Amino acid sequence: MAIFARQAYADGADVTAVLFLRFLIAGLLMALLMVAGRRPWPRLLAIGILALMGGGIYVLQSFLFFKALQYASAGLVGLLLYLYPFLVTVMGALLFREPLGAKRFTAVCLALAGTALTLWGGMSGSAAGVALGVIAALLYSAYILVGSRILKNEEPLGSATVVMLSAAAVFGVMVAIGEPAFPQSATGWRAIVAIAVFSTVIAIVGFFIGMRILGAADASTLSTLEPVVTIALAAIFLGERLQPLQLIGAAVVLGAVVWLTRIRS
Repeated sequence: MAIFARQAYADGADVTAVLFLRFLIAGLLMALLMVAGRRPWPRLLAIGILALMGGGIYVLQSFLFFKALQYASAGLVGLLLYLYPFLVTVMGALLFREPLGAKRFTAVCLALAGTALTLWGGMSGSAAGVALGVIAALLYSAYILVGSRILKNEEPLGSATVVMLSAAAVFGVMVAIGEPAFPQSATGWRAIVAIAVFSTVIAIVGFFIGMRILGAADASTLSTLEPVVTIALAAIFLGERLQPLQLIGAAVVLGAVVWLTRIRS
């Protein structure tokens, strides 16, 4: 998503507009899929919880994440966010008695270490930036743990649709009362659509399916592949040069993911 977002920002869009359009387009696409496929919607109680997840926790987490970027470097904020696989694993074990063996815990720690190396470079920031980044990670961890409970009884497609539409509604209010800046050309709008389709619909639905099959902890650990894929795409499409530490970090993350899959099998 970072690559597409940078293209949208370069075309004149601001954060609020990007987030609003991201969830609006994604939510409408998902709603069309739900209607066309005659898929069941979540039950009323689940809809309320999912709406709180999307319009409350997810929106607040996104706001704090982007706010943290004003006080700390992107690398540091990104690393703090990727504390969430570790937090989800530990919180899941403490709150929901989810299994936590030594091998699984080690795999999570390796994934965290690999992510740190992958995002290394220019890490700096104030105490405010660190605090906001940690709170964002805690909120995202709570979002994942609550979602994993809901997905035991609800379908991922319908659940993801409610989350996206709820987030779109809240960001829509922010757009209505503010002065948003939208993309100025087709390039920016293509980037927005790419964010909505690839980084939102496919990503969130895939993650929800993963949580339902694997559980919150293992799905979160597997998602540490995201920064690895991001730096690879940035090198291919943006010509960014990869540093040796990033390559080592990517290898560590891949190794942790492979080990985790072997543990599960």
